[in-house]
Amino acid sequence: MSHIFDFFFSQYTDYATIDIVLEIIAVVFGFLSVWYSKQNNILVFPTGMISTIIFVYLLLKWELLGDMMINAYYFAMSVYGWFIWTRKVDETHVTPISKTTSKEKSLSLGIFLATLVFVFVVYKTFDKWNGWVAYVDTMTTAIFFVGMWLMARRKIENWIFWIIGDIISVPLYFYKGFTFTSFQYLGFTVIAIFGYLAWKKHLNNNLQTV
Repeated sequence: MSHIFDFFFSQYTDYATIDIVLEIIAVVFGFLSVWYSKQNNILVFPTGMISTIIFVYLLLKWELLGDMMINAYYFAMSVYGWFIWTRKVDETHVTPISKTTSKEKSLSLGIFLATLVFVFVVYKTFDKWNGWVAYVDTMTTAIFFVGMWLMARRKIENWIFWIIGDIISVPLYFYKGFTFTSFQYLGFTVIAIFGYLAWKKHLNNNLQTV
């Protein structure tokens, strides 16, 4: 049993207790945010903002620039998404769940490519482009940037990007030494799958009643 514990958590022996506590708090609020997103609940944004602001602090301290940028972007897009989700499209309805339009698909591709270039430039500038992890970080950052933008616009395809990014992040964060965050992404993967199914059912039901 101790060997299993050491395998998963030995890296935390060098961490400050406050940082471990903050990571756990951020993980809890991260789970709440994804759960509320699955439920199509506006609380996805305030809970997500608490999680991301903590992670921005921790990841900046740990010099994980790509991960920090993802969370800083999440925070900004949470503000934007909060506005979009509560914006009235008529006198009684707020922005509904919908599929991406051709224009939004083009914008998604643009965000993806622009993120790849941006992260590469940042990593090179700060001399962090030093191994395969940098390549994976760049890819996951681009995937998550698109996923967060689509979620903020209440597009069902956001879940596909979350699922792909989450699956990649599980072993990636464990390799980086953040076991709690790795477990978080494992949970995110499961919730994201159910989130996609729930949003798809909601969308199909609405289409049948139109």
